[in-house]
Amino acid sequence: MAKIKASSDRQFSRDTEIWHNLKHAIAASSGFQRWQMESNAQLQELRLEQQVQHYLRETLETLAY
Repeated sequence: MAKIKASSDRQFSRDTEIWHNLKHAIAASSGFQRWQMESNAQLQELRLEQQVQHYLRETLETLAY
């Protein structure tokens, strides 16, 4: 059981690192920066992670059309 937990913890750590890097890469993109300038002030007060989540959700909704 301990091996499974250790493996799970390592995977979670890798996933967290990947998300951190991806979040910052998205935030540095011109599309995100343009979206951020065009978004309302309320969104700009959110943490970066929340802003990236909103941006990705809106982008995926737009692509779904």
